[in-house]
Amino acid sequence: MCGRFTITVSLEELMLRYWIGEAAIPFHSPKYNVAPGQQVLAIINDGERNRLGELKWGLVPSWADDPKIGNKMLNARSETVHEKPAFKQLIQRKRCIIPADGFYEWQVTGSSKQPMRIVLQTRNIFSMAGLYDTWLSPDGTRLSTCTILTTSPNELMAPIHDRMPVILRPEQESLWLDRDIQQANQLRDLFVPYPAEELEAYPVNSAVGNVRNDDSSLIEPLAVAP
Repeated sequence: MCGRFTITVSLEELMLRYWIGEAAIPFHSPKYNVAPGQQVLAIINDGERNRLGELKWGLVPSWADDPKIGNKMLNARSETVHEKPAFKQLIQRKRCIIPADGFYEWQVTGSSKQPMRIVLQTRNIFSMAGLYDTWLSPDGTRLSTCTILTTSPNELMAPIHDRMPVILRPEQESLWLDRDIQQANQLRDLFVPYPAEELEAYPVNSAVGNVRNDDSSLIEPLAVAP
């Protein structure tokens, strides 16, 4: 699964990267330990332009009886997303991008787990494929949520974890956000693992395991004894 990530760039950098003209986000600061249940930045396309807003991480489908279901819907397997009741309608018209500049995964070695941060070798922002929906509570409160798609691991990720997020290339982003694209065969080619040779993984401090920790020390490479 994808359970933690980072987005440490400024709001201005995000707006420039995704061609966002304006954003109704009152405040944004670098996030070094984005966790499930938190508000995350997301991009959708309204048919005319890209829009940047916030969604709660943990999908609550519009038909759900209890919003707590979101705790179990942090990720969606891309291989079955067109079949599962929670996702098969969303994949047609409610696709979004979750921007990140790194994600964390825990590598099991013997009896220990080492947190690893995975980034582009260029250290640029990248786009994780997501789905979103809006749930309406009995009192009329709207809750907008999202999930991140995952795929099989590439050669870099395989020793670390058996899943990785679906990362879109920049030239694929407009297709993913295009609501007129609804057929499964038009999207499946996007779900392949991102090329291993364009990524880098390095160990980080175990403090990242605590969601209360959120500072730049979390992304510093951990010194490994020779």
